[in-house]
Amino acid sequence: MGFLRWCGAVLLGASLSGASATPRAATVVPPDAHMARLGDVMTVKGVRDNLLMGYGLVVGLNGTGDRQQTIFSMQTLANILRKMGVQVPGATILARNVGAVFVTANLPPFARPGEKIDVNCASAGDAKSLQGGVLLMTPLYGSDGVVYAVAQGPLTIAGYSVGTRGNVTELNHPTTGRIPGGGLVERDTAIDLGQMQTVSLLLRDADFVTAENAADAINKTLGKSVATAVDGRRVDVPVAASGLGSAMNLLAKIEDVEVRVNPKARVVVNERTGTVVMGKDVTLGAASIMHGNLAIQITTVFQVSQPAALSPGGQTVVVPQTTVETNEEAAKRVELKEGATVEELVNGLQSIGATARDIIAILEALKAAGSLRAELEVI
Repeated sequence: MGFLRWCGAVLLGASLSGASATPRAATVVPPDAHMARLGDVMTVKGVRDNLLMGYGLVVGLNGTGDRQQTIFSMQTLANILRKMGVQVPGATILARNVGAVFVTANLPPFARPGEKIDVNCASAGDAKSLQGGVLLMTPLYGSDGVVYAVAQGPLTIAGYSVGTRGNVTELNHPTTGRIPGGGLVERDTAIDLGQMQTVSLLLRDADFVTAENAADAINKTLGKSVATAVDGRRVDVPVAASGLGSAMNLLAKIEDVEVRVNPKARVVVNERTGTVVMGKDVTLGAASIMHGNLAIQITTVFQVSQPAALSPGGQTVVVPQTTVETNEEAAKRVELKEGATVEELVNGLQSIGATARDIIAILEALKAAGSLRAELEVI
């Protein structure tokens, strides 16, 4: 049985019936600005995280490790044993309590040697579960191929997999695990703030008005005009001109400064889950939405046709009988006036029986028609 569903959305322009013949300029209310800490909306150029990755071996699994066809895990075990003075050919090893994993970690800014970080492990072979496993010492490399940390320790699994011979009960993902504090930083990657001549602040969301507001707020706090908005994302503050002596003192001084932030009107939709998130600052232009559904259901039933008794040359055959059913609903209409809010849009779409996925298609059509005054982000 096959099933095909078609949803249609027709958008009409702003010239609605009953509109005044005299053109008037529409008053668009800008999004409401709010105050936020400078440290919450900006980052410092050069102060950033670094991603680390390594390859290691998890041991101690209760028969749920990699199978013999996963050759690289057995080769890894043979190499580790060889370093311990045990000479064993990798092809002769048969162990079900080991599993090859990729280890990832996030090296935070200002991390010093000896500091502990969290690491994540994910199975690289065909292991059924990493529950109860212990990660052997694994070097973690940066993008430049240099070792920045070392990981080791018992895994914490947020799930389980139990059963045998096809009767298996599984919760979440037992082939991934985490080791809180299982990584040890070995190399200093902290930026030297003492050598920084200019502090460059970067907005998390680029906006020219917010950048200018941030520069004005910093100048007001320092009592002098030193901060400059370079573009919609970057604000530069010279350390020497600030009169605070060092970049550390400057950042501590301006981190708690409140900045007037103008949030962008944005609509975020997830087509995989049918989730739609719309901010209250989203406004709509005048539009008329016509929405209807056409459902086509095709059913195939196989029937057996047998020949008459004692008929010469007769054969039994299977004959498919196909039935096609069509159900089309009348198009439903929703009208939106100039400056309509998200609440009015949602209420109107719910009144015509639109589902979450229908709303996503309608929002995309509204954006294409120019009636949706917001950024449409599809994730």
